[in-house]
Amino acid sequence: MGEDKVIRFKSPGTPGAVEDALTEVWREGARRLLVSAIEAEVESFLEQFREEKTTEGLNRMVRNGRLPSRTIQTGIGDIEVSVPRVRDRAGKVRFSSSILPPYLRRTKTVEGLLPWLYLKGISTGEFQEALTVLLGKDAPGLSASTISRLKEAWKDEHQRWSRCDLSNRHYVYLWVDGIHFGVRLEEAAQCILVVVGATPEGKKELVALSDGYRESEDSWRELLLGLRSRGLKIEPHLAIGDGALGFWKALPQVFGTTRRQRCWVHKTANILNKLPKSQQPKAKAALHEIGMAATRQEEFKLLATLPSQAPQNAPGGA
Repeated sequence: MGEDKVIRFKSPGTPGAVEDALTEVWREGARRLLVSAIEAEVESFLEQFREEKTTEGLNRMVRNGRLPSRTIQTGIGDIEVSVPRVRDRAGKVRFSSSILPPYLRRTKTVEGLLPWLYLKGISTGEFQEALTVLLGKDAPGLSASTISRLKEAWKDEHQRWSRCDLSNRHYVYLWVDGIHFGVRLEEAAQCILVVVGATPEGKKELVALSDGYRESEDSWRELLLGLRSRGLKIEPHLAIGDGALGFWKALPQVFGTTRRQRCWVHKTANILNKLPKSQQPKAKAALHEIGMAATRQEEFKLLATLPSQAPQNAPGGA
């Protein structure tokens, strides 16, 4: 009767991550997998020098203990790991783990989470509190000053990427759109202009990412001229976008031979908005088949299967 079998969890209002057995199993499994992967990497490295000897006849490359343990922040909490140390008796080669680089302190997934939270409106002073549950108690290394330094690094990285050379690139298709986030923009009318290109091999690439004003003609023209100045000489064959007039006015001013096509996703959404919800699933399926039709005759045949008109008393009726 005196044995306490109650399992206590941390209150959401108190510092520290909520601990549970399943998360501990995941964390321990992740640690073991990481250790196994690093050990395999070391063995592969040593195998390359297996036949090499020193002048004294000793193996040139040997294990030499382990580096001090360090903590890696992950999405399931902190994982402590130590990398084996390798010694080159000839003093010419140094082993460095590509799986766990010397200065890595948090995983890529966490690195990607930080700018996303910032974009969603989390201020620099609130990051430590917001990430406590994800990264463990006190979320070490994620103070307001650290986030501020990361912000500057993100800006520098974006500036370098936005100036990369496009003289050897050829994009058959361009997909364009303006994304309105509604946070961390100086004015409500601001948005992010995005251009994605497809190469002749079918590979999609993010080509441009810039801020704009109401998806205006001037904003799109400035972005497209930026592609020209970065060396994009071959004009895309086709540009796909929604009905935003700014882009379509700017396009012929920069890429005069590029053909235009309205985005089928936006077309579908516009049509479905005019129909009652009860008819939308059938109409959506028919629109998908129309978009994949091989000939114009087949398109017209499928078009006849669409609901011709929404009931007058239905929401959104035509």
